[in-house]
Amino acid sequence: MLNYAKNKKSFHPTPPQFLAIGFVVIILIGSFLLASPAANTNGHHLSYPNALFMSTSAVCVTGLSVLNVGADMTMFGQITLMLLIQIGGLGFTTMASLIAIVFRRRISFRERLILQEALNQSTLEGIVPLIKKVILYSLVIESFGALLFTARFMTEMPPLQAIYFGIFHSVSIFNNAGFDLFGMFPDRAASLMHYVRDPLINIVSMLLIIFGGLGFIVISDLITYRQNKRLTLHSKVVLTTSGILIVLGAVIIFIFEYTNSQTMQPLSLVDKIFGSLLQSVSSRSAGVSTVDTASLRQATQFVIVLLMFVGSAPGSTGGGIKVTTLAVLYGAVTAMIRGRQDVVLFRFRLDQERIHKAITFTLLSFFLIVIATMILATTENGPFLSILFEVTSAFATTGMSTGLSGGFTSFGKIFIIILMFVGRLGPVTLAFALTSQPEKEKFRRPEGRITIG
Repeated sequence: MLNYAKNKKSFHPTPPQFLAIGFVVIILIGSFLLASPAANTNGHHLSYPNALFMSTSAVCVTGLSVLNVGADMTMFGQITLMLLIQIGGLGFTTMASLIAIVFRRRISFRERLILQEALNQSTLEGIVPLIKKVILYSLVIESFGALLFTARFMTEMPPLQAIYFGIFHSVSIFNNAGFDLFGMFPDRAASLMHYVRDPLINIVSMLLIIFGGLGFIVISDLITYRQNKRLTLHSKVVLTTSGILIVLGAVIIFIFEYTNSQTMQPLSLVDKIFGSLLQSVSSRSAGVSTVDTASLRQATQFVIVLLMFVGSAPGSTGGGIKVTTLAVLYGAVTAMIRGRQDVVLFRFRLDQERIHKAITFTLLSFFLIVIATMILATTENGPFLSILFEVTSAFATTGMSTGLSGGFTSFGKIFIIILMFVGRLGPVTLAFALTSQPEKEKFRRPEGRITIG
C-alpha cells in the first residue's frame, strides 16, 4: 500500500487548470460572504444561487446583477463586492504575486508560467516587472478616478459618502465591472443615467474604461513612448482598432438614437455626442450607461451586441474575443482577397499560429453564444434579441443588460454564471484546462484538397 502511494502520480495542474481552479475558489469564497446576513440590508441570508451569481459577476468583472447593489447590500456586502471586482480585474495571480513581492518571496518558474498564462504573454521575459507595473498603474489610475469622482459627488452628498462612492465607482468602472451604488437613491435611475448631462462624469468614466480596456502592456508602452520613441506592434494594433471601434460605434449609435424619444432625442447636441461616445466605449466591456439600454432601438442593441462580442484588448480587465483577434481576422480576409500569402499588419508578417488561434477563438466564442442563446430562448421568456443581448453581455463580461437576466429562472441564472466564467477565463484556456497535455504528432498525414466557396 505504501509503495502504491509512492508510485501514484500526484496532481500538478497546468497553468490553465490552475487559473480555472483559482477563479472557482475565489468565486465560492465570495458567494459565501455575499450570502451572509451581514452583507444584506434585510438581515437575512441571500439565496445561494443569487449570491453565486453576484460573486461570479464581480470576479469575472461582468456587472450583471440580480440585486440592487446600493439598496439591497450593506456596506460590508458592497466592500466585499468591490474587493472581488479588484481581484477579478487584476487577476488573483497578480494579487498573489503582490503578496509575494511585499514579503520578498521569490516567484518560482512554475508561478511565472501561471502569470504568463494569466496575462496572455507569449514569453516569460520581464513577467515580474510587468506584474509590478500592472499593480502600480492600476492603483494610480484608480486613485485619480476616485479623486475626480469624489470631487464631483461632494457637490451632492456628504464628504465621507462622496469618498466612498468615488472609490467604489472608480474601481468598478476601471476594472470594467459596471456595478454602481446609485440604486440607494429611490429618485434616481440605474447606472449613470442621472449624469447623462454631466461632462465630468462622462469624461472620467470613458477614460477609466478605455485605460482598463487597453491592457497594461499598452499602457506601459504609452508611458515609455517618450523615451523609446516607438510602440510595439501589439500596442499599434490595439490603439488603432480600439480607436476605430469607438468612433464607428459612436457614430452609428448617434445616428440610430438621434430621434429616439426614450433615449437621446431630449438631449442637446453635445449631450447626444457624449452619450453616444460613452455608450460605444462602455459597450465593449464596461457595462455602465447614461441611457436606458432597454429603450434603445433594436438596431442599436444589435450593434452593441457586435461591439460586446469584440470586447477589449488582451491582458486588460475586459472580455470579448479581443480587438487584436478582430485585427488578425481583418488582415487574413484582406490578404485572401488580394491574393497574398502573408497576413501583414503595420509592415509585420504574422505567423500562422496566431492566425489559427484567432480563427479558433472566434469560432468557439461564436458557437458558444449561438448555442447558449438557443437554449435560453427555449427555457426563458423574453424577446430573442434581448436574450442574445444578455448572453453576449455575460460571455463578453460586459454587464450591459436590458433587464431580462434578473427575471431568469434558476436554470437561466446558472447558465449565465457558466457563461461569465467561460468568458472571463476564455474558451481556449478553459479547453486546455479540461484536457490533458496534447501529445506531439509523430507523423503528418498526406495533404488533401477540398473546394471552398
